[in-house]
Amino acid sequence: MGNPMKQDLQQLSQTIENILVARNLRGMQNIQPALQPGYCLRAANLLRDKTGYILIGTGFPVVDTFETDGPAGAIALYETLEYLGAKPVIVCGQPIVGALSSKYRTHEIKVGQHDQREHEAQQALAHYNPDAVVAIERPGQAADGGYYNMRGENISLRTACFDTFIKQAKCPTLAIGDGGNEIGMGKVTAALQELNIVPAVTSCDELLVADVSNWGAYGLIAFLSVWHNEDLLARIDPEAMLAYLSGLGSVDGVTRLNELTEDGLAPNEGIAVIAEIRQAIGFLN
Repeated sequence: MGNPMKQDLQQLSQTIENILVARNLRGMQNIQPALQPGYCLRAANLLRDKTGYILIGTGFPVVDTFETDGPAGAIALYETLEYLGAKPVIVCGQPIVGALSSKYRTHEIKVGQHDQREHEAQQALAHYNPDAVVAIERPGQAADGGYYNMRGENISLRTACFDTFIKQAKCPTLAIGDGGNEIGMGKVTAALQELNIVPAVTSCDELLVADVSNWGAYGLIAFLSVWHNEDLLARIDPEAMLAYLSGLGSVDGVTRLNELTEDGLAPNEGIAVIAEIRQAIGFLN
């Protein structure tokens, strides 16, 4: 007989994994079978009981600013990890790093200076010696070394490189993506051939797929809630986070408008996902 608690957590992980791709907005439900079930649990376990630095790379450039999907999840995870005793750092390029630096611990990576990216990552990793490195909706390098958005447009000149952090890290790495062109998607390369995108090739230790990348962070927080026996998801207010980011100049990645939405969806969609996850982990009847 196996460990009942371990089996229960495995089943819970698969339930949460299914919640995160239930809408199948950009084909992640079709990518899910390429991952070994239990990936949400395994990814969350990489963050469990950490007290050192955790680097969270986020920020997908859209026109001359950044999109709401990614930073909202990064903030939710940052605030949760800090509450639990870790020292999270949001790693991103301009303009988002400047926007967040007054409220959060940040580290700037330089936009467009790809000849310096190995050195940039080496210096940062040596400085922080992180317990884990996380990418949430962070552009991943394609096979040609460039960066591409969901429309297939080359955004390399507006993108800072976080791939080198993931590749060079000596600690566990995890990533969340929702379209196939993000860091971590190199883990499911064959499955991505079905999607109409320029896929990313950068892999990681554990990959989470979600209909909206922000929601993947909620899956991680779910297990931190279980382990700490505290409803940490109740602390998250997606609408307030979107309002905060909108005030800093964010845009929706799909509509490219400065509005309180994520990937074209109203905040109540994210709120509903959190409610489903809270119900699954037993904190919401």
